[in-house]
Amino acid sequence: MSEVLDKIESRRSIRHYKDTIVPRELIDKIIRAGLYAASGKNRQDCIIISVTNRAMRDRIMEMNRQIGGYAADVDPFYGAPAMLIVLAKKDEPNHVYDGSLVMGNLMLAAHDLGLGSCWIHRARQEFETEEGRQILADLGIEGEWEGIGHCALGYIDGENPAPLPRKPNRVFYIE
Repeated sequence: MSEVLDKIESRRSIRHYKDTIVPRELIDKIIRAGLYAASGKNRQDCIIISVTNRAMRDRIMEMNRQIGGYAADVDPFYGAPAMLIVLAKKDEPNHVYDGSLVMGNLMLAAHDLGLGSCWIHRARQEFETEEGRQILADLGIEGEWEGIGHCALGYIDGENPAPLPRKPNRVFYIE
C-alpha cells in the first residue's frame, strides 16, 4: 500500500492530548498542507487562523463550550494546546466544500507529522457572534466569513485509537 493510503487509513480523531506545545515549524507544515487543498475553480478562498496563545485558545474554547451547551468543566477541544480554524468566504458557492477539503488536509498532515487532530464543530456559530467578528477584526480580517471547523492539534496522550470496522454497503458500481 502507498504511504499516502496508509496514512488515510490510520488517521483517527484524537480526544486526549498532552499539554506539550506544538512547535511552530510543525504547525507551518500542517498549514501548508491545508493551503494546497483543492478548491472550486482554484479560487483558494479559505483562510486558516493558527491559535497557540493559551488565553485566546481558552477564550475560543469557552465560546464553543457555551454554544454546545456543555458543562463548565468540559473542554470541547479535549485539552489540545493548539487549534487551526478554517474559515471560508460566505459568498463563494463552494465555500463549505472547499473548507472541508482544507480541514481534511490539515488532519492528514498532522497525522503524517506524528500529531493528533480532531475536527471540532461550532466555528460557524462562533464567528457569527459579535465576539467572533471582533476576533477577526482584531486580526485585520475583513468581509463575510463562515467558520468551517477547528482542527484541534497536539501530541497524542496515549495510543492512536484502532480503526472501527467500515460499514458495509456503502459502495455501488455502475460498469
